[in-house]
Amino acid sequence: MSRPASPFTAAQMAATRQPVDQARQLPARAFVDPAVFAWEQEAWFARDWICVGRADAAADPGTYMLAEVAGERLVLIRGRDAVLRAFHNVCRHRGATLLEAETGRLPRIQCPYHAWTYGLDGRLSGAPHTERLVGFEPQEEGLVPVRCATWQGFAFVSLAAQGPSLEESLADLPAHLEHLDLAGLRCVRRIDYEVAADWKVVAQNYSECLHCPGVHPQLNRITPYDVGQNFVSAGPWAGGFMCLAAGFETLSSDGLRHGRPALPGWSAADEGQAYYLAVWPNLLLSVLPDYAMTHQVWPLAAGRSRVRCEWLFPVQAVARPDFDPSAVIDFWDLTNRQDWHVCELVQQGLGSRAYVPGRYTLMEDMVHAFDLLLADRYAADGRRTRFAPRADKWIARRR
Repeated sequence: MSRPASPFTAAQMAATRQPVDQARQLPARAFVDPAVFAWEQEAWFARDWICVGRADAAADPGTYMLAEVAGERLVLIRGRDAVLRAFHNVCRHRGATLLEAETGRLPRIQCPYHAWTYGLDGRLSGAPHTERLVGFEPQEEGLVPVRCATWQGFAFVSLAAQGPSLEESLADLPAHLEHLDLAGLRCVRRIDYEVAADWKVVAQNYSECLHCPGVHPQLNRITPYDVGQNFVSAGPWAGGFMCLAAGFETLSSDGLRHGRPALPGWSAADEGQAYYLAVWPNLLLSVLPDYAMTHQVWPLAAGRSRVRCEWLFPVQAVARPDFDPSAVIDFWDLTNRQDWHVCELVQQGLGSRAYVPGRYTLMEDMVHAFDLLLADRYAADGRRTRFAPRADKWIARRR
């Protein structure tokens, strides 16, 4: 299936597809126009690989979790063969939604309307009063599957029936984190936020810390905004690392780990660093010395998003009798709310007839890198725009 025609031309993206010291930011319409939002849902979210959560939310046979992608209701369920599969959460009989609870465990899937029953592998196993139907083939009436795959414990789905595999789509990203075992982490807390800002504004904000001294003083004292390095990316992601200031062990209210073990695989080369990666289109992955944090940014409308934040810790840390993640969660909950406020201020300004796309500063080359992922897809001309990070302005060193 071909993608719908883009709401932008390549010429309209040309100013953004310049080197960061020459580029201008994206047109405001990309953030405020309902038609652009609808196009993104169909062209991107309904076709690309989308992270929908942690695979261990459905770890055992019969356990499941629900997701909604591009308006489609989905169920991800673990089969008796331990395979995680995804299906449209729609009965093949009259279209009723099958499962309503966000998570659960069941021996089979049964429609609450007319009791059509499906196995954990999606095959139809019971359809009352269909035995004498002409041409009715139960093997052809199973749940409609959706492509499903996992990486580092994260579950991804793609509504497209065909296309690159998840591994192919992620390109060189797995190599950056292959020494870490993020699949072995466990979610200990989840907070959902409603943000009056476009999903792309949230991702842009995540991609820079130029705002940190004024907006996040508690964060900036642990990881100063101008100390770090950005990665060269060959795939659909942008990111890098920031360096912890002397005397701090992690990102939390007091900056200490209190004996918590490091992430599995955390090496000497990782010490004193905090990784921040924006993974196309809406997964923001923060990998810290002793835990990981994710933000799934779900578009609700042009200028409105839901952000699901989850905190993931090693199993051995969670098992400690003195395990207490509150200093981490409180620290980031404050940081999140500070971010949402400034994102909403940006969204308000983007709606002004006075706004014209501004210039990037040289401390915003990762914002520019994320915007290039957008601009290339809006331009739809087959060209991939890449520029090396501005290492001359973004210095990796420990203070």
